[in-house]
Amino acid sequence: MSNNAMAARLAFELVKTACSNCNLRELCLPIGIEPAELKKLDELVSTRRRLRRGDFLYRVGQGFESIYAVRSGFFKTDVMIEDGRDQVTGFQMTGELLGLDGISSEVHTCNAIALEDSEVCAIPFSHLEGLSRQIHTLQHHFHKVMSREIVRDHGVMLLLGTMRAEERLAAFLLNLSQRFKARGYSPAEFNLRMSRDEIGSYLGLKLETVSRAFSRFQEDGLLSVHQKKIRILNTDGLKTLMTHQRG
Repeated sequence: MSNNAMAARLAFELVKTACSNCNLRELCLPIGIEPAELKKLDELVSTRRRLRRGDFLYRVGQGFESIYAVRSGFFKTDVMIEDGRDQVTGFQMTGELLGLDGISSEVHTCNAIALEDSEVCAIPFSHLEGLSRQIHTLQHHFHKVMSREIVRDHGVMLLLGTMRAEERLAAFLLNLSQRFKARGYSPAEFNLRMSRDEIGSYLGLKLETVSRAFSRFQEDGLLSVHQKKIRILNTDGLKTLMTHQRG
């Protein structure tokens, strides 16, 4: 192996390790990237920002400058509705993107708030656009990431439009389970970073309804619940609940 090839391989591994649980891996490591291009990408994602629980990453109306990949931690996005209440619009975990809401209008249309101590990688959007023109595979990968976010939003709309309360909560928990599994964590046992009230806001349910649904799931042997710690005991049972096939 030549010295240049060895150097490229080493650089590749360094960036891969840095972003191993992050959507930036898809942005930074498109197939066939050259060593010089890899260096540019490494510089693009070098800005990181740490936030404490409760800190705002950005607020409604703030000028859009960057998109953010969650390197560690957990976030929620919300907006204020007409009656003054906060409406939760999403939860983002390690390896997911924040800030896409600001691309079209150039201002953020929601708040992004850390639910625990977190770290994000900031990607200046103007730099990303410029680099995408130079590295076509980067643009393709970014479009794939954006498409996945759109598909997720459509899934939430279907969830709220067609499902009963217990079905909504089951779908929410199964979605979290799948996302934890994709990141190498246990799909059956995890801590909820959000409150019951925040879950209700996201799912369009009252707090009391969410609490009753959790109690029902525990009584039916689907879950073990201890404060915010969730253990899924019967994944198939949750799936059956979603397909209207309960016995």
